[in-house]
Amino acid sequence: MSELREIDYEAVVESLLYVAGDEGVKPETIAYVIDKTKEDVMALLVNLTHRYESEHSGLELVNYGGSYKLVTKQLMAPFVKKLLHEEKNNALSQSALETLAIIAYKQPITRVEIEELRGVGAEMMLKKLLAKGLIKEAGRSEAPGRPILYEVTEEFMDSFKLENLDELPDLPQYSKKDNESLFD
Repeated sequence: MSELREIDYEAVVESLLYVAGDEGVKPETIAYVIDKTKEDVMALLVNLTHRYESEHSGLELVNYGGSYKLVTKQLMAPFVKKLLHEEKNNALSQSALETLAIIAYKQPITRVEIEELRGVGAEMMLKKLLAKGLIKEAGRSEAPGRPILYEVTEEFMDSFKLENLDELPDLPQYSKKDNESLFD
């Protein structure tokens, strides 16, 4: 039987920052999630900041507009650019095509809406598609938190040889009865 260990709150905060991605996360939200005071969280964030500064790490912890996020250090930029350039030249994966199709048919659409339709996280795929120039940010939704809206780009249209989105094939129509029979 495994022994219960004391929770490493720095590791918990680090994982929350990682999952929050580009959106970042506010100290108040972290405090709520880990059931600590904002002051406790600020101390954890200071410790993490120092750790990333002192360790041989390609990441740093930054605070933009009151939200904390993990970003790559500027020193790593040439390597990141090279990776993204290489990936830009690679063929699209099935998950990239699925995400693109959802955006093309439903645009403008938020990350959360894409994830609901696909049933899996879409943050990394959105980053890759943004880096490839196939999608772009199209403003912010009026929904709580004002999430980013995404739409396809002219590069997408060129890549798929489309003059406009009306040229996309019609989606098949399913009735509720059709969907029920899929799961019987």
